Amino acid sequence: MHTKDNFIEPDYIFETSWEVCNKVGGIYTVLSSKANSLQKLYNDCVFFIGPDVWTKEESPWFEEDKKLYAQWKDHARINQNLHIRVGRWKIPGKPIVFLIKFDRFYPQKNDVYAQMWVDFGVDSLSAYGDYDESCMFAYATGVVMESFYRYHHLETKNVIAHFNEWMLGMGVLYIKKNVPKMATVFTTHATTAGRSIAGNNLPLYDNLKTYNGDQMSRQLNIVAKHSVEKLAAQNADCFTTVSDITAQECTQFFHRHPEVTPNGFEKDFIPKGEAHKELRKKARQNLLRVAELVTGHSIHKDALFVAISGRYEYKNKGIDVFIEAMNQVRKTPQITKDIVAFIMVPAWIDGPRTDLQEEQKNGALKKRNGAALSGNPFTTHTLHDPTHDPILNQLGYLGFSNSKKEHVKVIFVPSYLNGDDGIFNMDYYEMLIGMDLTVFPSYYEPWGYTPHESVAFSVPTVTTTLAGFGLWANKIRKKGLSDGFEVIYRDDANQYEVAQEIASLIYDFSLKSVEQITLLRDCALKLSDKCDWKHFIRYYQDAYSKALYNSFVRLSKPYKLRSE
Repeated sequence: MHTKDNFIEPDYIFETSWEVCNKVGGIYTVLSSKANSLQKLYNDCVFFIGPDVWTKEESPWFEEDKKLYAQWKDHARINQNLHIRVGRWKIPGKPIVFLIKFDRFYPQKNDVYAQMWVDFGVDSLSAYGDYDESCMFAYATGVVMESFYRYHHLETKNVIAHFNEWMLGMGVLYIKKNVPKMATVFTTHATTAGRSIAGNNLPLYDNLKTYNGDQMSRQLNIVAKHSVEKLAAQNADCFTTVSDITAQECTQFFHRHPEVTPNGFEKDFIPKGEAHKELRKKARQNLLRVAELVTGHSIHKDALFVAISGRYEYKNKGIDVFIEAMNQVRKTPQITKDIVAFIMVPAWIDGPRTDLQEEQKNGALKKRNGAALSGNPFTTHTLHDPTHDPILNQLGYLGFSNSKKEHVKVIFVPSYLNGDDGIFNMDYYEMLIGMDLTVFPSYYEPWGYTPHESVAFSVPTVTTTLAGFGLWANKIRKKGLSDGFEVIYRDDANQYEVAQEIASLIYDFSLKSVEQITLLRDCALKLSDKCDWKHFIRYYQDAYSKALYNSFVRLSKPYKLRSE
């Protein structure tokens, strides 16, 4: 870290991501939870920039304020054809947000790509999928930043332009060329090459030192994304990533070692004391009710609730290992306690199961006398293609039945939990608070917000040494689950051993008394106190200072684009 003597403070910060006011992934949690700390430090001199993709309805996370920067908005619209809405992000701190329409840049897409090739060597020739949408948004963010910067004459100020993930890579390059006095920060939360290698069942960790990023991008058909990501990493004044394990990927694939800026969590909204107890009681009642409806029979009210959640990355998130662990618990002859495993992973659904909704209205479980419904015995929602669903196929292959005679049940919740899913009608955090234990046996997990969130909500959790959060926690924790957190060693080939260790942990957990579990919950909460934004925001402050310092050095030397 910088000392106070050479620490450089920014006057203004622009930060942009596809997930600003657009809750589609984990980066939304990073930015929305970090914003409150930034607001306290820089007080409305922080501007988040997100895509204005809302047409039929308004973003539930955005509150427009037509008076904010009204003159600049008019200037940008009239003189630059930029359509910008300004308002507040409806999160703690309520930071200022610019939502931008970027459609107008599509007609000049080929010219933009050609110039990016000439200036920086970005190879967009084989682009497909979401590349065009992401890069046009990234380019637009650069134009908007430049417009604001010049309109408000910020040339004498220390200004940070912070871009997240490969999707915003072209924004880094645009600013470097067009507004070189702005200091750029580029954060990769997961490398495109690393995620693709892991997702294609290639051994990422054993062979990491032998992989060439450019070669692997050609082999895995991700040339365009890798190209813009690598060049943004190399050209940014400060390049960061979220964990030590992802830093190793970055160094190998981009030939630049990043600063590590770990993800914190904003805990101000988490209920405490009696409010926490009441919400936990309500959540458990709802979870038990749905589990009984899906299985068709009663489950003991003191059943152990275990959960896994996150994106539907079957191997990367360790969903396969979690199911195998529950299978081993199921086959443990000494098990005497009901255990319900919830797999809360969004999938391609048609909607909530109508038969379950009818049962909820009628309260007809007793009338059925334990008879299962005609629908799937595991799912709460109807899947479009259940015959090809990996989770259902593994449950079927292993012989799960959710029958009354089995102590271990599995409930697959394939819907986004936003409070309006049609079955639980609770958001993810409201359900998380009712869990007894969470398990995240990740294979590829640059940080790991899911275990981080669990301990913040006083839920003991298990993850692996291949998760950034797990590696961080390993530095400050004891061995075993005694502090409310367990980190299991995982490598490229030991998934069965990981499942065995998880099964043993769950079985041991099922034997604990209420008092012992309460103690573990308290320990989990204490661990989370060490990794909130109050402690971690300093890493970002350090990154800003380094970016500003590096930009001063860069401006003191002659620099030429490839085209010059």
